[in-house]
Amino acid sequence: MTDLDDRCLDTFPEWLRSLASDATDLAGLLASPDSPEATRRSLAGGLNYLFKSLDLIPDGIEDLGFLDDAFVLRVAASFAAAESPELRDQAPALARLARDAELIAELLGGDYARLKGYVRSLEKGAARGRTVDDILGDEQVRTSFMHEITGWASSYTAPSFSRDAKNLIKLKSFLSAKLPA
Repeated sequence: MTDLDDRCLDTFPEWLRSLASDATDLAGLLASPDSPEATRRSLAGGLNYLFKSLDLIPDGIEDLGFLDDAFVLRVAASFAAAESPELRDQAPALARLARDAELIAELLGGDYARLKGYVRSLEKGAARGRTVDDILGDEQVRTSFMHEITGWASSYTAPSFSRDAKNLIKLKSFLSAKLPA
């Protein structure tokens, strides 16, 4: 195994354990009227991904099913942090998640650009019939969305993640096959 493999295999279980609290932290920034619209748009796209019925890796896939969700939230956080650098100091969770995206970039290599493009496209997509524009522009939709995130986070149970390099190969294969060109 390489040093990168070791770092990923050590880090990804923690990302799975913290996924619910990460989503809740980002939802708090989305709900804040002090967050700039571009930041809120990035976060809404990433959070809405949690509710997509067809995501990059089906949630039921053992070991890997929620890693794509963790990856998407980190890439969305990196966009939000880049759009509003002042939030890095005010929102430590945002800064941490944005930094975490560097490990994803290192792991995916050339496919990271495709992941970034995909996450950016989520700002124009929908999940459960709800678009980012709906979330940002309609208080009732946003309130309902926040309740959904809270409900999802309270019911989420972190899956296991075996410390096996084969999981990284499967992960990269899934993403390579599913990410738009």
